[in-house]
Amino acid sequence: MNTEETPARWEGLPSWLLGQTANHAHRLVGDGFSSVGARGYHYRLLATLEEHGPASQAALGRRSGIHLSDMVATINELADRGLVERAPDPSDRRRNIISLTSAGARQLRRLEKRLAECQDELLAPLSPEERQRLAELLSKLLVHHNRRTGAPEERWR
Repeated sequence: MNTEETPARWEGLPSWLLGQTANHAHRLVGDGFSSVGARGYHYRLLATLEEHGPASQAALGRRSGIHLSDMVATINELADRGLVERAPDPSDRRRNIISLTSAGARQLRRLEKRLAECQDELLAPLSPEERQRLAELLSKLLVHHNRRTGAPEERWR
C-alpha cells in the first residue's frame, strides 16, 4: 500500500470526511482573512457588535464564542486600528463598553466579501441547491449535538 493513500476503511466515514473538509475550510478562511490583515476573531467580534450593538467584553465573549482570555487581545488589536472603541460603562465604571466604529463597519464589509469568496472556493463543486442542502444538514447536526452537550444554541444560529 502506498503510504500516501488514505485507507479505504475510513475514507468514506462521514466523521473523517467532515474533519478533512473542516481542515480545508479553516485553511481557506484563515488565508482569506490573513490576505486582508485580519483574523477570524476580528470578523466574529465585528459581526457580533454590528448585530447586537455595543456590549461589555463578557457579553461579547458569550455572544461571539470568543474566550475572555482571547477577547482582550482581539479588542486591543481592533481598537489600535480604530475599528472598535472602548468607553466606560456609565452604570459600572469598572467595566468597558465596546462599540463598532464606522471604520469597523467598513472592515466588516471587506471581511464579509472575503469570507464569501472563501465559501465559494470551498464549495466550488456544489450547485447552489447542494450548498443549501449541505448547510441545512450541517445545521441539523450542530443543533442536535449542541443540545446533547448543553451548548448555547443562540450562539450557533
